[in-house]
Amino acid sequence: MTNPAATAPLAGRREWTAFTVLLLPLLLVSMDVSVLYFAVPAITRELDPSATQQLWIFDSYAFALSGLLITMGSLGDRIGRRRLLLIGATAFGLASVAAAFATSAGMLIAARALLGVGGATLMPSTLALVRNLFQDAGQRGKAIGIWSGAMTGGIALGSVLSGVMLKHFHWGSVFLVNVPAMLLLLVLVPVLVPEFKDPAPGRFDLVSVPLSMAAVLPVVYGLKEIAAEGFEPLYAACLLVGLAFGYAFVRRQRGREDAMVGRALFRDRRFGAGIGLNSVAAFAMMGSAYFTTQYLQSVLGMGTLEAALWSLAPSLLIGAAAPVSAALAARTDRSKVIAGSFAVAAAGFGLISLVGTDSLWLLLAGAGVLASGIVSVMAVVSDMALATTPAEKAGSAASLLETGQEFGGALGMALLGSLGTAVYRADLAGEPSAVRETLGGAVAAAGQAGGGAGGQLLPWPGRPSYTGCSGPRGGAVLLLAAAALAPALARGGTSPAPAGAEGAPAEPVPAR
Repeated sequence: MTNPAATAPLAGRREWTAFTVLLLPLLLVSMDVSVLYFAVPAITRELDPSATQQLWIFDSYAFALSGLLITMGSLGDRIGRRRLLLIGATAFGLASVAAAFATSAGMLIAARALLGVGGATLMPSTLALVRNLFQDAGQRGKAIGIWSGAMTGGIALGSVLSGVMLKHFHWGSVFLVNVPAMLLLLVLVPVLVPEFKDPAPGRFDLVSVPLSMAAVLPVVYGLKEIAAEGFEPLYAACLLVGLAFGYAFVRRQRGREDAMVGRALFRDRRFGAGIGLNSVAAFAMMGSAYFTTQYLQSVLGMGTLEAALWSLAPSLLIGAAAPVSAALAARTDRSKVIAGSFAVAAAGFGLISLVGTDSLWLLLAGAGVLASGIVSVMAVVSDMALATTPAEKAGSAASLLETGQEFGGALGMALLGSLGTAVYRADLAGEPSAVRETLGGAVAAAGQAGGGAGGQLLPWPGRPSYTGCSGPRGGAVLLLAAAALAPALARGGTSPAPAGAEGAPAEPVPAR
C-alpha cells in the first residue's frame, strides 16, 4: 500500500495565509476566558450585579463553550466547517458588541453566554480546517503546533490585555477588541479558505444535543466548584449526574449509524489515546496555573496586573516548543516525543515544588519548562489524533479533543487545588482559623491585622504549605506516569484509509 503521507500535496502560500487568518478566532476565543479578570470592579460599580450574577458573568461563557463543543463539531461536519466558522464569527462579533454596551448584569450574562456559543463554533472549526488544509504530515504537525501555542498563549494574554485596556478605556473595550478581528475574518475566510464537509453526513441527531450538554455541564460545574469551594455533597452529585448522562450519550452513539460521535473515529486506538493524553496535559496546565497565580499574588504580594505580566514570561518558551516537538515527531517515533515531553513537564513541576518564599525566577523557570512540555504534548497528540481520523469527521474529532481539554483543565484545578489545600490545612492545624482556611485568607488576615500582629500570622516561611509544593509534586508524579504509559498508548494503530476507500478523507467542496 502506498504511504499516504508520501504522496500528500504540499500546502503553499495560500494555505499558510489562510492558516494565519484562522489563528485570529482561536486567539480571541482563548483570550475571552481571562479577559474579565480586571474588569470586575468597574462592572460592579456600573451594573451592580449580585454575588450570584457576578459568578455567572464569568461562568456563562465557559459553560456555553464547553457544553456545545461536541454539538458544533458535528454540525460543522454536516453543513461545512467554513460556513460554521463564518456563522460563529458573526455571533461572536455581535455578542461582543452587546457585552461592551450591556446596561444590566442580566444583559451581560446573556451576551457572555452568546460569546460562548460563538466560541464553541470557532474552536473545532479552526482545528478541523487545519486538518483539511494541510495534507502533508510534516506541515500539518507544524501547523497544529503553532495552533496549540496560540491557544495556550491567548489565555495568558487575555488578562494582560484586559489590564492595559482598562487603564485607558471603559470596561466594555475589552470586548470591542474582538469586533475588528471578526470583521477581518468575515472578509478573508471566504476568499482564502475552501469549504470542507462530510459528503454523506446522515441525519442530524437532535436528541444527542441535550444529552451531550447534560453529560458535560454538570461535570464541569462540579469540578469548578470543588476547586473553588472544596468538596461538598452537591458538587459530588453534579459529577454523578453528568457521568450518568454521559453513559446514556455513549450508549446512544454506539447504537446509531448517524451518530453525532461516529464509531469510525475510534477505529484507530490512537484517537482515544490522544483524547486521554490531551486531557492529562490540560490537567497539568490548569493545575500549575492555579499554584503560579497563588504564589505570585499571595506569597510575593503582587497586584493582579503585575502578576499577569509576570505570568506571560513562561509563554516565551511555548512559541518554540510546539514547532520543535512537531518537527521531532515527523522524524522519529512520536510516542517517544510525547513521553519525553511529559517528562520535561514533570521536571517543570519538580522545579515549582522547590520554590521558597522569595523564588520568582525559579517559579518562572519551572512554569516555563512545564508549559513547554505540556504544549509539546498537546501539539503532538492533537496531530496524532487528527491524522488517524477520516477527514470528513475532522470537526467531530476536534470537538472531542477540546472537550477533553475542558474536562482535564477543570479536573486539574479541582484535584491539585484540593490536594494543596488539604496539606496546607493539615500542616497548620494549630494555627488560627483565619490562617488555616487558605493561604489567600491568611495573607488577607495578616493585612487587616497590620504591623507585628500581622507578621505573627505568617510565621512559616520554611513549611511546604506556604508555597503549596504538595500539589506540584502530585502533578509531577501524574506526568511521570503519563510519560511511562505514552509509548504503549500512542504507538501502533492503522493508517488513515486512502482516498476513494470507505471512510476516506473527504474532498473539499469548491469555495464560492
